[in-house]
Amino acid sequence: APRGCGHLAAAGGREMVLLHVLFEHAAGYALLAVKEVEEIGLLMPQVEESVLTIGKFNNIVKLVAFYPFKSAQGALENINAVSEGILHEDLRLLLETNMPPAGKKRKVVLGVADQKLAAAIHEELGILCQAGGVVAEILRGVRLHFHSLIQGLTALSAAKAQLGLGHSYSRAKVKFNINRVDNMIIQSISLLDQLDKDINTFSMRVREWYGYHFPELIKIIAENHTYCRLAKLIGNRKELSEESLPMLEEVVMDSAKAQAILDASRSSMGMDISPIDLINIESFSNRVVSLAEYRKTLQDYLRSKMNQVAPNLATLIGEVVGARLISHAGSLTNLAKYPASTVQILGAEKALFRALKTKSNTPKYGLIFHSTFIGRAAAKNKGRISRYLANKCTIASRIDCFSDVLTSVFGVKLRDQVEERLAFYETGEAPRKNVDVMKEAASEVAEVTAKLKRKLEKKEKRKKKREKQALEALAAEGEEAEEGEPAEKRIKTDQQVNDGEVVKKHKQKKQKLEEEEDATESVSNGMQETPGKSKKQRRKLPAAEPTVSTPGSKKKKKRHSSGAGEVSSP
Repeated sequence: APRGCGHLAAAGGREMVLLHVLFEHAAGYALLAVKEVEEIGLLMPQVEESVLTIGKFNNIVKLVAFYPFKSAQGALENINAVSEGILHEDLRLLLETNMPPAGKKRKVVLGVADQKLAAAIHEELGILCQAGGVVAEILRGVRLHFHSLIQGLTALSAAKAQLGLGHSYSRAKVKFNINRVDNMIIQSISLLDQLDKDINTFSMRVREWYGYHFPELIKIIAENHTYCRLAKLIGNRKELSEESLPMLEEVVMDSAKAQAILDASRSSMGMDISPIDLINIESFSNRVVSLAEYRKTLQDYLRSKMNQVAPNLATLIGEVVGARLISHAGSLTNLAKYPASTVQILGAEKALFRALKTKSNTPKYGLIFHSTFIGRAAAKNKGRISRYLANKCTIASRIDCFSDVLTSVFGVKLRDQVEERLAFYETGEAPRKNVDVMKEAASEVAEVTAKLKRKLEKKEKRKKKREKQALEALAAEGEEAEEGEPAEKRIKTDQQVNDGEVVKKHKQKKQKLEEEEDATESVSNGMQETPGKSKKQRRKLPAAEPTVSTPGSKKKKKRHSSGAGEVSSP
């Protein structure tokens, strides 16, 4: 096989094949050339093991170019393009710049992991792409040693880039309009079905448990919720009297049944029950009653949510059946993608495959059987109306899924069409044409959307007015503050000047007082020194007295001190 940088030997040995590999990482795109290895040799177990060590792997591949992502947003855009099989501009620039041109004697092949991306590159750039086989094995090694192949990239920084991009990618995939999330509908209908089963099971348990004490109540009251409320209210049947008759009527909503319960309690053949057992029965029946009340609130929530997410489907077939269809399909988008034939038998998959296996008749309806339209149709027309209803359900789900402004106009029109078709099967009265009905619906939707747009425009105008008023108020406050600042500064400076003058006056007063105190202290000191002096010093005093009595200038002091010195020297 011919040897050289980045080539593979072809089977015939005549044409040189240059194999490059594209690797997409969270840090950027890497383009690597495969060097000095035969394609057959790459598939050998020894070469597959050499991928695990970086020293041997460096002999197989060589980094040609690396295009790092400039920001996290750019990385997210590129990964979205790769996942959707679209050639991004960054990747196009990398390949156009660094891929060698193909010649007559050499063929250039680009190894890509994703088949969709390979098709997009081949279609837009004309580069021959290959996926799987040798490419998958080389990409495994690149993925393992990527941080060693790129200079300046550590394993820790590569892991951080992968984690950050993974979080942002997942967040972008999950981020939908919160008002149109059908996941809440799926969970609500699943919980509603589970609550129905649990309430039924618990009610049967209450019936069996309380039936030991009051067996006649089971025959009088058939509804589970009412039975649990009565079990909680009655307690010990021997304590029932005429006074408790209004309370029984309030629960049962029937005076005859309330009287029958009272009569049955007087002549009941049930066993006596201890107070502790009665307390347990009452607490359990209380739980069942609270579960039944919660089920009602959950059904109201489901109704409101369906009117937000899929108003046309809810108007056409009902909130509960529509929610079951969405839950069974997985999402409203999946339901919108289904054809009408699939929606018709959605929920009857077991019966369908059993019919196909046994070569018997296939089912005519699935979950849409719970709709009132199929129940109202005659037995011979059930299949026909179910097919027609599935068709309208598909239209309604697509309108709900892909329309920007959600209204129930189309749902009302589609329901009217199903009603007309039912009347046609029964009486033979010809229904309206679909084109005419859809035109009416489209005109009504246009009116509704125009009204909504007007409301939105009014809201935006009000917002803008409020913002303008707020800005004007802020500007006025700023001007007032600017005008008020100089006056305040003047007041402050005047205060500071006055304070300075006061301080100076205080200082002058303090200095005068200190000077007077010093003079008095000096006089007092001179007067106090005379009594304690010796006879010789007393004799010297008359000559020194003028110095004390005249504290005038410094020169005089010096003269007197010198004179004193002259006197004391002999």
